[in-house]
Amino acid sequence: MSLTRRDFAAKSAITGAGVALAGTVGALATAPNALAATDVESEGAEIAGAHHGVGYGPLIPDPEGLLALPAGFKYRVITYSGKTKLESGEFTPSNHDGTATFCGPRGATLLVNNHELKGPRANWPHPVPLTEGLVYDPAASGGCTVVEVRHGHVAEWVGIAGTSTNCAGGSTPWGTWLTGEETEDKAGQNGMTKDHGYIFEVDPEDRRANRDPKPVKAFGRYAHEAVVIDPKRGHAYLTEDASGPNGLLFRWTPPAGFHHGRGKLRTLADNAGVLQAFKCFDSGGKFVDDLSRATKIGTVYGVDWVDVPDRDAKTVSVRKQFTDGQVTRARKLEGMWWGEGPARREPRPVQGRRLRRPRQHHRLPLRRTRHRRGRRGRPAPVRRHGERPHLPDRPQRTEPGHRRGARVQRVHRRHLLTRRKDAVRQHPDDHAGDHGAVEAPEARLNLIRSPGPRHAS
Repeated sequence: MSLTRRDFAAKSAITGAGVALAGTVGALATAPNALAATDVESEGAEIAGAHHGVGYGPLIPDPEGLLALPAGFKYRVITYSGKTKLESGEFTPSNHDGTATFCGPRGATLLVNNHELKGPRANWPHPVPLTEGLVYDPAASGGCTVVEVRHGHVAEWVGIAGTSTNCAGGSTPWGTWLTGEETEDKAGQNGMTKDHGYIFEVDPEDRRANRDPKPVKAFGRYAHEAVVIDPKRGHAYLTEDASGPNGLLFRWTPPAGFHHGRGKLRTLADNAGVLQAFKCFDSGGKFVDDLSRATKIGTVYGVDWVDVPDRDAKTVSVRKQFTDGQVTRARKLEGMWWGEGPARREPRPVQGRRLRRPRQHHRLPLRRTRHRRGRRGRPAPVRRHGERPHLPDRPQRTEPGHRRGARVQRVHRRHLLTRRKDAVRQHPDDHAGDHGAVEAPEARLNLIRSPGPRHAS
């Protein structure tokens, strides 16, 4: 089904909540001034052979029937289910879904693809191959593939296999992909041999890190959609796409002392941290039972967080563990991303180290001390917060025989410079914000509700 700019604008105005489009078509349709040209102008320009108005011009029918683009644009098929092959020789799996790109080594681009395949493997002609060491449940047909594009050369391999209904997910600040299972099948249901409905981490660069897949049970077991990580405090925000009753939006608070990084999530205990569902209130303090009450773009709700009783849903689905009035529900909680002020490049953390805020390159005010005996002040050695200065040519205070006195104080004044503190550190175990807002200048959570049922790719 083709979608003209006129149809896009009309549908956006009718829905009010916005229209979510995936892929290049969405990028073109939502670009600045892309909708400004009318179809009449576009058709006239096409006849004249040139486009002189605003926008990109009309969509030119694709002879292959895959993707119609304006004049001057082109596309390239990287992988094709049932046609292109993996490094291991099997065909590319079908039902591509959630995806993200990463910068690979030596100028390569890495693309991680979800394959939303539900149920037994026999139901699909091209399931994700069961690569040795990368399989969670040999009965499941879904998973992820990793595509590497370097100087025109394309290679594809399995990132994880034996998962089910891999719909959405999200990239992490440390350069991995979190894939979510949009299902609640347990062992013995629908042909499965293990419980499903979890988040799994896939490392696009290190294939060895993906061996022996382990679900992140701390994030809960439910019909997962998107997930984002707060790069400062380490919280994870997760959405659920379910009905009867509608799904929830969750927040996971990491345990004290936990630091994110490559491979760290798989070290978490099943009950690590705190998993909570949100409960919204309008500006008048009235409880909001469902996000469908928000009919205007830019609506902001206050949020409380309610603990999840049984995150692994051993007997009852997580969303059914709450009664009406305890939490706020929503239908089709699909895409989600982390937005915080102007776009900036995040530093890539080193494995095993704590995530840090980007360094603020402010000029530090320095002050020289008085000259004594012809010597000028000089900066003290760099030290961490809370450490005492140690001057190599002077004994420390803790050494035996050291005498406190004016001489020591003069040395300190001569060697130390005043330094301004630029930022306040926030730790992952900081639980401030239990009473916050869905949309705020420092922590904005953007939600996209799909206008209708999603079609399998």
